[in-house]
Amino acid sequence: MLAGQTLLPVGEPLPGGLPHDVPGAVRELEAARPRWVWADTREAYPPLLAAGVRVGRCHDLALTEGLLLAAEGRHGEPRSARAAHARLHGRPVPDEPAGDQPGHPATLFGPEPLPAGALAEVLDGQLGRVAALPDPGRFRLLVAAESAGALIAAELAHDGMPWRRDVHDALLTEMLGPRPVHGMRPAKLQALADRVSAAFGHPVNPDSVQQLVKAFKSAGVAIRSTRSWELKQIDHPAVEPLLAYKELARLHSFHGWTWADQWVRGGRFRPEYVVGGVVSGRWATSGGGALQIPKVLRRVVVADEGWTLVVADAAQLEPRVLAAMAGDARLAAAAGESDLYSALAASFGGQRDHAKIAMLSAMYGGTSGDAARLLPVMRRRFPKAYQFVEDAAKAGEEGRLVRSWLGRTSPPPSASWRELVSGPEGGRAARDRGRFTRNFVVQATAAEWALALIAVLRGLLPAPAALVFFQHDEVIVHCPADQAERVAAAVSAAAAEATRLLFGATPVRFPMEAVAVSCYADAK
Repeated sequence: MLAGQTLLPVGEPLPGGLPHDVPGAVRELEAARPRWVWADTREAYPPLLAAGVRVGRCHDLALTEGLLLAAEGRHGEPRSARAAHARLHGRPVPDEPAGDQPGHPATLFGPEPLPAGALAEVLDGQLGRVAALPDPGRFRLLVAAESAGALIAAELAHDGMPWRRDVHDALLTEMLGPRPVHGMRPAKLQALADRVSAAFGHPVNPDSVQQLVKAFKSAGVAIRSTRSWELKQIDHPAVEPLLAYKELARLHSFHGWTWADQWVRGGRFRPEYVVGGVVSGRWATSGGGALQIPKVLRRVVVADEGWTLVVADAAQLEPRVLAAMAGDARLAAAAGESDLYSALAASFGGQRDHAKIAMLSAMYGGTSGDAARLLPVMRRRFPKAYQFVEDAAKAGEEGRLVRSWLGRTSPPPSASWRELVSGPEGGRAARDRGRFTRNFVVQATAAEWALALIAVLRGLLPAPAALVFFQHDEVIVHCPADQAERVAAAVSAAAAEATRLLFGATPVRFPMEAVAVSCYADAK
């Protein structure tokens, strides 16, 4: 559970250094609920999980260093514990090993780990830097949530999500044809490829952008790319089979048989998550593509016999976050309802869709179409919320940094951007960065709320229920069928506690709509 907003005091390193039975020692000491301090959760935690040991809390030095460097305007500098220790002592900072880069696993033959005393020095330095920040209480919560996320990411990879290989194979066979020999296309893909060639009157490889552009040009059709949106504007007999080919080829490449051989083991899908892999704090993946599972594959995620999947997601998370941050009374009142957009509709002529367009345009910087006439209504009716994102946009346009509610900091503008804004295209470049910072403050805070949610939920789940999937604002818990109601209640309680941790007493509601299903596809 995410306990409070402060880090626990850190004791001395284990007497005598690491014991022979590290997992056993950790299991014994875990009874006192310590906060473990280590260089990188991705390296320290998986061996413990493999030995059947789980820890409640940790302080991830690498993740914390990355947060602090960004807060200090040094985004992108090496964030490893070794780099942090070198900075403390004024020594040359080593380059970031591949294992310390977001999206790259730790390498086997890296440098020797830092001794416990050096780790303690890094920790002390980090705690001092946090204390010097404008709002250290919030930043401590960010550090705790980010570190808890690292534990959860490791557990998700270790436990895996239920995945029926037989259902997956049947689905692929239905859509693509039988599994082909290595290097060959499935039958239905090949049939579509043959139709593309027939439409041009000569062989064309549908996987080759260069060949396709050349073939269309020879047919009197000029295209700049083979993106689907551009192809759909073309009247040519090759378009229909080519679009169908691209869709199925994507499934075959990214979630086909070879993908399953690599990422599905023991009836479980085990991806590699990257905590904070996106600058806004959202997670990414370095393998498995867990955050891009096609809807058609949801039918493959099936609970074990006698178990169920409790699927929950936050409704309209980002607008609610904006209401809470801005302290806009009218928007907060609307965000107290289950359907925020319906509650806002009265301000937009009774049209729910208009309320949604206005809200999303304000957060994302949209100005085209209906947004142009709806944004003035947004500005009049919800001035604090509107001004909040406008201020963030202005900061971005001026090259300044913006921060989330807990203190995650946006990347600084690049040298090329500064050069560009001083030229004839400067206005456009400034507006582009303004749109980024406008949304950053909202999306990054939404990511913090979601991190707090899963950290709290992890501590509330009854054994043997387990969190098996997390994507931005959606969670899946795999549990015995008779625990479904308790798990759904735990999700609601976790959402309420995450809201309290971030925003204190607020009228804004963050409802999590939970449903128990045997198959993920039945939840939507």
